[in-house]
Amino acid sequence: MSDEIKSVIDNLNSTFEDFKSENSKRLDEIEKKGSADPLLEEKVDKMADDISKMAETKQAIEIQEKNLAEAQAKLDNLETVIARPNTGETKDVDIQMKAFGDWLRKGEVDEMEKKALYESDDTLGGFYAPAEYVADLIKGVTEISPIRSIARVRTTSNRGIEIPKRTGQFSASFVAETGTRSETTGYTTGLMQIDAHELYALVDISQAMLEDSAFDLESEMSEEFGTQFAKAEGTAFVSGNGVGRPQGFTDSSAGVSSTNSGSGTALTANGLVDLTMAIKSDYMANASFVMNRATFADVLKLEDTEGQKIFVNAMSYVGGTPATILGKPYILAEDMPDVAGSAKPIAYGDFSRAYTIVDRVNLSVMRDPYSQATSGNIRYVARRRVGGAVVLAEAIRLQNISA
Repeated sequence: MSDEIKSVIDNLNSTFEDFKSENSKRLDEIEKKGSADPLLEEKVDKMADDISKMAETKQAIEIQEKNLAEAQAKLDNLETVIARPNTGETKDVDIQMKAFGDWLRKGEVDEMEKKALYESDDTLGGFYAPAEYVADLIKGVTEISPIRSIARVRTTSNRGIEIPKRTGQFSASFVAETGTRSETTGYTTGLMQIDAHELYALVDISQAMLEDSAFDLESEMSEEFGTQFAKAEGTAFVSGNGVGRPQGFTDSSAGVSSTNSGSGTALTANGLVDLTMAIKSDYMANASFVMNRATFADVLKLEDTEGQKIFVNAMSYVGGTPATILGKPYILAEDMPDVAGSAKPIAYGDFSRAYTIVDRVNLSVMRDPYSQATSGNIRYVARRRVGGAVVLAEAIRLQNISA
């Protein structure tokens, strides 16, 4: 049982005990006087409503934990394969990889090899790639896709994940010793759904290369698929509108606030300082900048009143410490916009808390020997599903080029 559900149960039990006590008073008054004090009636009704809401919250959390547990059970085999050292227990993995490689080259496998593979569930046919192959591909994607290195990445075997999200907050108030303590309202919670959207990539390999046993087909395809997937998802993580693709943190639908640069056409050093101070202190410890190379060059060119470069150390490593801007690391993402009037070329904040990426485990590969036959090629189509969304907008901030 999670700490979250334990807290809900404790609050539920406490409120229920209070409810029983107050309801007993109400029943006693009805028995003695024929009716209860209206304020007491209102209080009991309010407590009953609170109990009902807490019970609903408890049920929602239990359902979510059940779904997560089922997803985790399905992922155990994949995680074991990914983390498994070479201990002699790799026989099944070797069989799967050999069967997959034979199918990629020849388009057919014998019955024994077919049992080692899982047929994909799409109408186009094909097979799911072995877990070890998927792990290598995801590793390649991560090395290319910069947002993955700073965001939170979740893995699921379902169509997506649900994340509990606070949708409202109450405020504390001072009160005199004998003053009336009014109810604090406004605290609400909900569930945020992040769906995994379909992403596909195409690779054409010549028949002659397939016939060459020295050609490392699996590595070649993994590298090509990884590059294509990384480029496509990288764009979506930055600027996707969330419709049929991940939601980007610069898209207006994400609700991320911005801080003006202090100039309608350019970056300023003061604007960067204002940007770093615009997020709450809780998010500063793990904060980083995100920008493209052109914007980074503009940052490096910023000068003080004496013509000296302000961020001269942003390109150097000092004592093994990575280069920083205002003491914070930076990530270069080419999908970020360039500096221009009203553009938002820099993002800053704790992306591990602000942005969540969802990877669906399975990778489906289809072998198409027909569509490119006149060119002497075999076409491979890889399909995977990935999602992403801003889950805590206040943890990041955008620099708006504006006075």
